[in-house]
Amino acid sequence: MLGLFFSLLAIIGWSAYPTLVSYFGGKPVQGIFGATWGTLIVAIVLSLVTGMPMLHGSNFWLAFLSGAAWAFGNVLTIMAFGMKDQEGNALGSAKAMPISTAFQITANVVWGVLMLGNWGPVSSKTYGFIAVVIILIGAYLTTYQEKKSAGNKELLTKAVGVLLIAQVGYSLYGILPQYTKGTDGMHMFLAQAMGMAAFGLVLGIYEVSKNNNNIFTQSVTYKQIFSGFFFAMAALGYLVSAQPAMLGLATGFVLSQVSIVGATISGIIVMRTKKTGKEWLVIAIGLVMIVIAAAVTVFLKN
Repeated sequence: MLGLFFSLLAIIGWSAYPTLVSYFGGKPVQGIFGATWGTLIVAIVLSLVTGMPMLHGSNFWLAFLSGAAWAFGNVLTIMAFGMKDQEGNALGSAKAMPISTAFQITANVVWGVLMLGNWGPVSSKTYGFIAVVIILIGAYLTTYQEKKSAGNKELLTKAVGVLLIAQVGYSLYGILPQYTKGTDGMHMFLAQAMGMAAFGLVLGIYEVSKNNNNIFTQSVTYKQIFSGFFFAMAALGYLVSAQPAMLGLATGFVLSQVSIVGATISGIIVMRTKKTGKEWLVIAIGLVMIVIAAAVTVFLKN
């Protein structure tokens, strides 16, 4: 039950986070700086309140590097949000997130099952992989567009390439914490947030020196910190729920990705994306498939 509670935090946080990033706008570097430093602020407050000690040795570096890896993947994902077709229409989080989710689920489940021994019995593996396939189909349905243009297809192709590269960072974000020893997700959170914030700061300094664009004097940079608070909720929830003593990587990650439901709907509504009745129907079917299939993974034996 505790694992499910933290998984719920991940669902809520990741439902709101991508929509807020798109809503506040700015350049991808501003989105990543705000998200990472918002997460660091939450992690510091949590550590002070609970009195948790700092990790050291290999445990610290595994958590730190996993955070930096996430930041790498996320800056590319934010770039995908803002990619535009020939008519100037942005891809947006509602379309980019399902694609990213499909890649992340596939990579993390395969690693969790093959390398970490999640879903041990053959029956669990069978039902688990069927559930993943259903989730991937559901994610694909959420990108449905009744009238497709050549520019739209080209945009999706480019976005897939960017999101595949981003997946390298996301995979390391989920995998590296699994190899820490004698600690748990709560104690890893601060070190992970430090890795995220370090990457965000380096990107910010690079933007200032390379493009002569001082993001540190622009209000949108600090508005994005608010989106970071929601990501912090998600990161903590996922980090704890995916631990072997909780739900494990495979189930913990699949459940966290139910957030695609909130991210897709809020992205469409907040960004005022027009949808036809048929598009809403197909999207709704895809979202229901995701929720049902993800729920199945909760009952699989490790």
